Amino acid sequence: MNVLVLNCGSSSIKFQLFRMPEEALLIQGKAERNETGGTGLWFKTESIESASSWEGFSFAYNFEKILAELVRPSNGCLVSSEEVDVVGHRLIHGGEMDTAGGAVKITKKLISHMKTCVPLAPLHYPPNLEGIDTISRLMPGVLQAGVFDTAFHYSLPPRAFLYGIPLEWYRKHQIRRYGFHGTSHKYVAQRACELAGLHFSRSKIISCHLGNGASVAAIKNGKSIDTSMGMTPVEGLLMGTRSGDIDAGVLIYLQQHFNLSVDVIQQLINKQGGLLGLSGISADYRAVEEAAQKENEAALNALDAYHYRVKKYIGSYCMALGGLDALVFTGGIGENSSRARKEICSETDFLGIRFSEMLNDKMNGTESVISETGSKVKVLIVPAREELMIAREVAKLV
Repeated sequence: MNVLVLNCGSSSIKFQLFRMPEEALLIQGKAERNETGGTGLWFKTESIESASSWEGFSFAYNFEKILAELVRPSNGCLVSSEEVDVVGHRLIHGGEMDTAGGAVKITKKLISHMKTCVPLAPLHYPPNLEGIDTISRLMPGVLQAGVFDTAFHYSLPPRAFLYGIPLEWYRKHQIRRYGFHGTSHKYVAQRACELAGLHFSRSKIISCHLGNGASVAAIKNGKSIDTSMGMTPVEGLLMGTRSGDIDAGVLIYLQQHFNLSVDVIQQLINKQGGLLGLSGISADYRAVEEAAQKENEAALNALDAYHYRVKKYIGSYCMALGGLDALVFTGGIGENSSRARKEICSETDFLGIRFSEMLNDKMNGTESVISETGSKVKVLIVPAREELMIAREVAKLV
């Protein structure tokens, strides 16, 4: 079975083609809007890596170019686009719909439901819907399915997803915590158990997805019981440009005393906060880390706040889980920053963590256990493979 996995964003289309059940990755790449407003296409197969560009950014045209690469004889992937058995989409928000079973078939009824969820994810949903519509036109008849980014967190109990506001706001308007990065958290938790010799359905795991967007999930006996992101991806950890947890009264204060509009506050907490806001340097952890190495005070404080926020969530989730078997790091920072992992795992001996600085440095960026032999709690690096998880779920549905 050939599964084409698509992740459609406002300025990019990421794609991976898998042959299942072997889980063989035939081709991967992305078409992305560049600084001049044009499109840059990058892809690679087992033997070829290529890049090209053109003027303008159009979903329809970009998909045509991607499909052309899938069937180009020299790339050795497919002979015809008809060999694609199913297209699996990464979908942003399932709302209150029960999507815990994994992949869902994309139907007119599902699309109608998705349109009602647009206000919950106004930046992400339009490209999701456009991607589905474009595939329907370019590959008529092909089965399309999707995995919602919120699906794994559908198991959150009311005590975890309810906000402390009148219950009618939840009942009438579905205002609650939903959580995101669900596909990533599920994959890395399962893979961590395989690496550590644990049973996923009988383990207590904390998964830290640390990238430009970041979240922590508490996973007990195979189910998500709490997570740091909320109704939107702004809540929780300090991120690249997102503020994370913030007193709601601060936002009211800004409106009242500085006459800021909703749009300005939206920019403030989504695009001007986080590492960028605190450091005044960059949203990129690597750039802030470089400045911190030169004793830049703002950079040092920004990193300290970043690490501390993660540590606080880990501590609270240990209580929620009633213990801990494994702590997993994934995402661009979680996988590749030995400094971040070291700082977050400092002073955690009381949890039963025996952290190995040698393994942490040596195994940076690779799938591995980085705690010492005999550590009660296993600490692991597991690179994110959300597309593979989507392919698995979609193949299972088919």
